[in-house]
Amino acid sequence: MINQTTITNKLATENIGKLIWTYSLPAITGTVVMSLYNVVDRIFIGQGVGPLAISGLALTFPFMIFLMAFGMLIGAGSAARISITLGQNNIEKAEKILANAFTLTLVISGTVVIISYIFMRDVLLLFGGTSRTIHYAEDFMQIIIPGGIFTALSYGFNNIMRASGYPTKAMYTMIICAVINAILAPIFIFGFHWGIQGAAWATNISYLIGTIWVLSHFLQKSSNLRFHRKNFRLEKDVVKSIISIGMSPFSMQMATCCVVLLVNSTLIHYGGDLAIGAFGIINSVNTLIVMIIIGLNQGTQPIIGYNYGAKNFNRMFSTLKYAVIIGSCITTIGFIIGTFFPDETASLFTRDKELQAIASKALRISVALFPIIGSQIVITNFFQSIGKAKISIFLSLTRQFLFLIPCLLLFPPILGLSGAWYAMPVSDALATVVAFITIFIFIRKFRTKSTTVL
Repeated sequence: MINQTTITNKLATENIGKLIWTYSLPAITGTVVMSLYNVVDRIFIGQGVGPLAISGLALTFPFMIFLMAFGMLIGAGSAARISITLGQNNIEKAEKILANAFTLTLVISGTVVIISYIFMRDVLLLFGGTSRTIHYAEDFMQIIIPGGIFTALSYGFNNIMRASGYPTKAMYTMIICAVINAILAPIFIFGFHWGIQGAAWATNISYLIGTIWVLSHFLQKSSNLRFHRKNFRLEKDVVKSIISIGMSPFSMQMATCCVVLLVNSTLIHYGGDLAIGAFGIINSVNTLIVMIIIGLNQGTQPIIGYNYGAKNFNRMFSTLKYAVIIGSCITTIGFIIGTFFPDETASLFTRDKELQAIASKALRISVALFPIIGSQIVITNFFQSIGKAKISIFLSLTRQFLFLIPCLLLFPPILGLSGAWYAMPVSDALATVVAFITIFIFIRKFRTKSTTVL
């Protein structure tokens, strides 16, 4: 049994650099593995079904973001709130948040799944579906949507598991899901000849098993946070506290969903179905890099949240500093891959030369300012981790709404299809500038209010 005092002592006293890697490496491993199996799915589909199937799958990307957003709303919000509560040494309240998060996930995800299934075709058409691609998207989503509840539960409670002191076990959740998907996908796609539906079934089954694994953890006596029947009834204050923090990643996901709608519309107009497929390829690659940062954020979130709750502000800011440096190094790797190996990367997904050419150019442009975007993502997570929901939401929305949408409206009419790709690095740069200004102002104000901060 893991002793709660031991966990909190580590969060309060252990070397920050060592602590970050202890918590972040399992999270990074998990998010990378999860992202890899999405990449592998696209490779299998592109090589086994064809280039238009990649375009059809790309149409599902904003839909998948939409479904995942509700898992983040509850999972990320409750994980951050639990970290802060543990920093205040209030186990009873943490367990109440845990149980309320489960009930809230079932209610919200169940509602979203029903509505999404009813309006699936209309939404896919809105996201840029055409007569050549929409049937691929429908084949995929009619299976994926009902499994949205398992996706939300697996993702959300994996975050809570990590926040309550089990980073390695949380990593196993993602590895289990990814390994099962990686085994089942080629069997279903090539062996059973199920095509794109095979990828969907593999995904659902993997998330179902992940859900069983992660929920069983909170039923075990050895867990330091456990489900108790009395806590499942929703309480207004608890729900409000979860959603107030969860609104930041939720808003970011919903903003991404809306922006992808505009992106797809722009790509269809200036480049056709294959441009949508190219976007699917660069999204797979860029998301893989960004998910490493998400893993880093998941690892630093309990450290920052706990020390903020315990008023150990020096450690809180030291964690932020380390995370910014690490995040910037990670996104620089993405810059190197996209800049120097775009052709090789695109060829992994498709044998179609025209699609390869479009995707290669798009990848090279989209990562042009990747080295700086890691810090923006880390800073946004910092404000989420300390419960500053309004600031975190604002920073989450700057890239998507404040900058990317105007760039998408301005650049393509002038530069054509290339303008859609150039809008991405420009919005990255502007959002990062805003993030640095915001954190600078916050630190300066914070230091004037507290003599405990260096």
